[in-house]
Amino acid sequence: MSVTDHPLRRPEEILAFRPLKQILGALPKPVFSIAPADTVYDAVRIMKDKDVGFVVVLEGDELVGVLSERDCARSVTLARRLADATPVADVMVRDVITVDTNSNFADCLRLMHRHGIRHLPVVENRKVLAVLSVRDLMGEAVAHHTKIIAQLERERMTMFTSPV
Repeated sequence: MSVTDHPLRRPEEILAFRPLKQILGALPKPVFSIAPADTVYDAVRIMKDKDVGFVVVLEGDELVGVLSERDCARSVTLARRLADATPVADVMVRDVITVDTNSNFADCLRLMHRHGIRHLPVVENRKVLAVLSVRDLMGEAVAHHTKIIAQLERERMTMFTSPV
């Protein structure tokens, strides 16, 4: 049996152990941010223009909070506040759950599930590098399972077509 035929997989080939660095890829996605003193209207405008539902709140380069469309709907609209008169600081989530690039797929999924969140800022040396969404993790899972299914199909076809 050759090394390539060995049934054991390397940790990065197992979805749960896939490193965040690999999930994020070589080209980082842009991180959209707002300042705490800006208005919720400004934040919603950025979300609309960039077609995202989440922004990080930065004071300088420091992460001080996050804001989602859901936060805006619940804390502004339902409270009958004016979006253009409400500072982001008044409605942002301050206790931000983050990960670093040493985290893996399972770490991220576990944190999102445990805290009931859909986005995870990826922070390295106190700087936000990326925002990972549950959609990103789902995309990674779909791609992984598509690859595994294709491998199983090839193995199955090889079994049926190889002479015994």
